[in-house]
Amino acid sequence: MEVLSNNNLYCSAALAGLYDVFDPEIGLNVVDLGLIYRIDFNDEDKIIIITMTLTTQFCPMGESITADVQQSLSNAFKDYQISINLVFDPAWSPDRISPEGKEYLDR
Repeated sequence: MEVLSNNNLYCSAALAGLYDVFDPEIGLNVVDLGLIYRIDFNDEDKIIIITMTLTTQFCPMGESITADVQQSLSNAFKDYQISINLVFDPAWSPDRISPEGKEYLDR
């Protein structure tokens, strides 16, 4: 699934780091899993706003996953504050998994 952004160049850099953030229960990164919906950059205020979801509202690893997302973005954009907007509408579904992610899960 495509991640929406107001800055495609910065978004690519952010996603590069987020490929290293995994859902430990599934073993797939948050990008290929389709958990990242949008990443916006406010250059004036130096804020990154990431809109993402979890596989379920009651995901037991949700706190760990969002903390890892926060850390990854903080490492890549040291001068920016990170704001995570955790949403469940639209709800995550397996249809959001990338072709690469589906291939990995089919092994």
